[in-house]
Order: sequence, then C-alpha cells, then structure tokens
Amino acid sequence: MSRFLFVVPPLVGHVNPTVGVAAELVARGHRVAWVCPDPELVARLAGPGAAVFGCAGAARGERPAELRGPEALKFLWEWYLLPLAEAMAPGVRAAAREFRPDVVVADQQAFAGAFTAERLGLPWATSATTSAEFTDPLAGLPKVREWVDGRLAGLRALLGDPARATDPRFSPYLVLAFSAAELAGPAEGVRWVGPSITARPETSGFPWEWLDAGRATVLVSLGTANTDVGGRFLDVCRTALRERADQVQALIVDPGGTLGAADDDKDVLVVPSVPQLALLERGVDAVVCHAGHNTVCEALWHGVPLVVAPIRDDQPVVAGQVVDAGAGVRVRFGRVSAPRLGAALDAVLHGPEYWAAADRIGSAFRAAGGAPAAADHLDELARESG
Repeated sequence: MSRFLFVVPPLVGHVNPTVGVAAELVARGHRVAWVCPDPELVARLAGPGAAVFGCAGAARGERPAELRGPEALKFLWEWYLLPLAEAMAPGVRAAAREFRPDVVVADQQAFAGAFTAERLGLPWATSATTSAEFTDPLAGLPKVREWVDGRLAGLRALLGDPARATDPRFSPYLVLAFSAAELAGPAEGVRWVGPSITARPETSGFPWEWLDAGRATVLVSLGTANTDVGGRFLDVCRTALRERADQVQALIVDPGGTLGAADDDKDVLVVPSVPQLALLERGVDAVVCHAGHNTVCEALWHGVPLVVAPIRDDQPVVAGQVVDAGAGVRVRFGRVSAPRLGAALDAVLHGPEYWAAADRIGSAFRAAGGAPAAADHLDELARESG
C-alpha cells in the first residue's frame, strides 16, 4: 500500500480529473489525501469521505476584460499562479509531514506541490488537466518567457530546492496528461491517459421532462470562471438558437444570472448549472463553449462536435486543437454575431465530417485508459521509488 497526496488549486476543472484517479487508487488499497485552499470543493466533488488538508489560497484578481495575448498570460502568472504557490506552500508542507506520502501528485498550476516534493526529496507526478502547455504557448514570446523563467527561479529559491532546475510544470518522474495525442498532438515524455470520466454527484432538480426527444439538443456553457464576461455571448447564443427552434432545443448554463429566467420558454432553458456528464450521456448533439479543456474533452469523449469561442488563458490553444482535429468550428467570443454563430451551429449539427472527427477522438480517449491508466502509472512510480 502506498500513499498519494494530490495538490490542487481551488478550481473545479483541476479537481475533477483527479477524483476518478484517486478513487481508482483507493480501490486498489492505497491511501489518498488532497491539499486544496477550498476543502469543501474537494469534498463536494470527491465525496464527504475524502481526506482533505486545507491551506491558504490566493484571490483571483479582477482581470481587465480587454487583456489578451501576452499581457493576459502575464496577468495570470503575476496575480494568481505565483501568489497561489506562495500561499499554498506552508499548508502543503504541513500536509506532507503529517500524511507522509510516497508520491505527490501536483497539479500543473499548483507549483507549491512540485516545489514541496522537491524540497522534501519526494517523487512527484504532474497532473496536467490541460494540454496547452505541451504546445509551448510562449514560443515567439522571448521576453515573456524570460520573465516567467525568472519568477520561477525566485519561487524555487523560496519554496523548493535551489540546486534543482526542473520546471515545476513538468515532473522529471511522470507527467500525466488528461487528453490524447489525437487531439493535442505529440509531446515527448508525456503519458496520455485521456479524460478521467467518472460519476459525479447528481445535480438535484434538473427538469429532465423539459427535453424534447424530437429536436436536437445544444448545450451552451462558459464554465464557472467566466460569469464576469459572458453575458453578451450567451445572449447571442440564445438569439441564434431561438431562430432554429423548429429543429433545436437549447440548454444555456448561466451561473451569474445574466440572462434572467424564463420558466415558460419551450425552446431555450436557462439554468445556473447542469449535470453535464449525465446530459452528454443521455444525448447532446452539439456543445457551444469557451474551449475549456474539461468541457471540450467530455464532449469529444461522447463523440459530440463543438463550436468553440475561446476567451483567455489556455482556451485559444485548446480551440485550435479542436479545429485542427476537424471536430468543431471556432468563432470570436467578443465579436460573433447571431448569424455567424448560427452558421457555425448549422455546420457542426449537419456536417458528417465533424461528427466523424469527434467520434474518432472519443475512441482515442477511451483507448487511452482514463483514470485506471493514470493509476497504473502512479502505481509504477510508487514501486520504483521504493
């Protein structure tokens, strides 16, 4: 029996993939614990029996909506990722000393996990819940790369082993990527395990009876972290979908309540949340989203094509992967019109080439093995490390 400590940021999309892996490890007789600034989030996603150590976190700064490209990337690092690492580190060290893990599994954006393992001499694996880093997003941005490298070096001197030079985003022991080369492209030294698709707690109160089996179903979601900028885009989606109400019904996820509720709408249902996996399993014909890695991979796992409208961070990279794979159409988040969005929807709903590409990637995902394959690699790392 080995002990695995998962270090995750307080973000749903980064915790969800670890839940299935942890469950698989526990089923094999291992012990698992998490460290997260939001223990309640982990308990909600992994179940009330999860062993979770709390730690300090960092607030996500209000990022100006106009920030794009290198400036947006720098903002993410300077105002969230780096402060998060410093804030989490004391709690991660305390958890490691109490739990005494054999292996640390550090989220690619939770640098405190990697640096703590490095300082304590523990083997560690990278949990890459997005494949964007494997395409080198800093290529062609030498000044940004120099700035990032300098900040990471300073963070290592503070939290890790100054004698090392390993990038905390890429473990020299094991890098687990929850995607497949068929979508993300080849990457040296990466273990592609596909999405970690596991059962999740049911969202109570979802009106399943609203669904009309005689029409195609379109799911629109911008995730949980874009409520501040999504109002206009969701309104455009609603307009385009209502124009196709004779053939299409739509579910729009609006956690911020920007659209308002319309209980008597038979064509477009606006709700604060949905049981996304259950919906995909029941039958969704297209997904419109911000190219968030989890939403994209869950849709493609089920063979569902996409319309992607990336906003920031890794989303433009993931959107490019979808388009390059032939599994969807990309639109401009800030400028798309209802006619343009409607045309993109028509293309993926009625284009057999998009369905074929989505099905091909879904097959590759399932062949990669998911949570059991990730657990196999972690098992092996623990055995090799003694």
